[in-house]
Amino acid sequence: MTADSRPVGPTAAASDTTPAATWPNYGRLDGPVVIIGFGSIGRATLPLIERHFTVDPSQIVVVTPDSENDGILAERGIRKIVATITPDNYEETLTPLLEAGPGQAFCVNLSVDTSSLAILTLCRSLGALYIDTVVEPWLGFYYDESTSAADRSNYALRETVLAERRANPGGTTAVSACGANPGMVSWFVKQALLDIAGDTGTLATVPTSRAEWAALMQATGVKGVHIAERDTQRAAKPKDRKTFVNTWSVEGFLSEGQQPAELGWGTHETWEPDNARHHSTGCGAAIFLLQPGANTRVRSWCPTPGAQFGFLVTHNEAISIADFFTVHRDGAGDAAEFRPTVHYAYHPADDAVLSLHELFGHPGSVQPHQHILEEDEIVDGLDELGVLLYGHAKNAYWFGSRLSIEETRLLAPYQNATGMQVSSAVLAGMVWALENPEAGIVESDDMDFERCLEVQRPYLGPVEGIYTDWTPLVGRGGLFPEDIDESDPWQFRNVLVH
Repeated sequence: MTADSRPVGPTAAASDTTPAATWPNYGRLDGPVVIIGFGSIGRATLPLIERHFTVDPSQIVVVTPDSENDGILAERGIRKIVATITPDNYEETLTPLLEAGPGQAFCVNLSVDTSSLAILTLCRSLGALYIDTVVEPWLGFYYDESTSAADRSNYALRETVLAERRANPGGTTAVSACGANPGMVSWFVKQALLDIAGDTGTLATVPTSRAEWAALMQATGVKGVHIAERDTQRAAKPKDRKTFVNTWSVEGFLSEGQQPAELGWGTHETWEPDNARHHSTGCGAAIFLLQPGANTRVRSWCPTPGAQFGFLVTHNEAISIADFFTVHRDGAGDAAEFRPTVHYAYHPADDAVLSLHELFGHPGSVQPHQHILEEDEIVDGLDELGVLLYGHAKNAYWFGSRLSIEETRLLAPYQNATGMQVSSAVLAGMVWALENPEAGIVESDDMDFERCLEVQRPYLGPVEGIYTDWTPLVGRGGLFPEDIDESDPWQFRNVLVH
């Protein structure tokens, strides 16, 4: 396999002891800052908020149900409220916090099992800015056996937010699903598309509208996008049996991993799995499979390992990117003339892979213990997270962040490489919201990708674009017959591990 690599943008690291004057200040947060949830991502985001905004510790309050990370809050003088946010108490708990004092409040929702839609709607009714990293439902949604797979999908969750946006356009900015992915990867897709268009002579002008972005992707011949990730971070201590180990929220991974596998469904596809299903309502940009995403394997490519298996875990961006880049025949409501296939292809840390094998080998029984790897437990490795745009004249192009644990340690406290990619995307989303306070409900695909990456890039390590001649057919058809389509290497039929 050959690969063409080019670094893109700055890759400088900076110690947490670097004087504050050397870090950009993105403005004043002049009202209450309410952080919901204070797990691995909450504790990682707090130092970035303090570093890049003018804000007094007395303005910040953390709402969380447990005592995890209390020491971090105590040493920084941050107030904490012990509470589990539920459908019955979210208004009475959050309203006085968001209305405490002068200035515009900012709600940073980094929790699980709390309805993003409910809290987003409350914040906008109070004139408070809002951001989250996922469209999260109330507790019980992911494991409700009385509901259909379609109703438990990220497609269905996203449609609730889109319905709210249609019903109440404009107004106070609420940024929906803005972490590493979903979030940062949508910005990567746009930059990668510009690179490919420039290298193939397709680019005339930089798009300024959704329709122009979609037309550019169609013109370049891109057939699809893998959110292609490889986490190679290794712990000094081997994984214990009956413990689910991960480099980010175990609860979050378990929840999304048990949802049906979902993918944006491209117009170039000529085959679909027998257990594939289409949605009867909504944007129509995606399908789902009647099997859990964390037990669905796909073939993909990342720079460090080259060809690899990934898990087709459902993610909001698989649907939003496919929807954003759809070219409709005559208008927004008409059938698709062009749409890319988009899905996650995630190879988590090795301990997480072992945890998944243990979980699915004993179905219906989640491990009794959960553990997120702390920075000081990790001996080496990186999180290589990018987007693989494929099917165009130069075959495939990976663009993304190759952030190591060593560089992460120099950049900010309380996080590993995986957490840094998420927390820095939250920072970028907050900056954009502060600079665009009346944008209404937006997804990461709607935001200024150049501005967001400008804010985030100092925290991403090497950001590179790499061409490869790999396809899902490389090395196939050996000792055993396979169900493949040799006429088009980039059919999902060739990507899915049957």
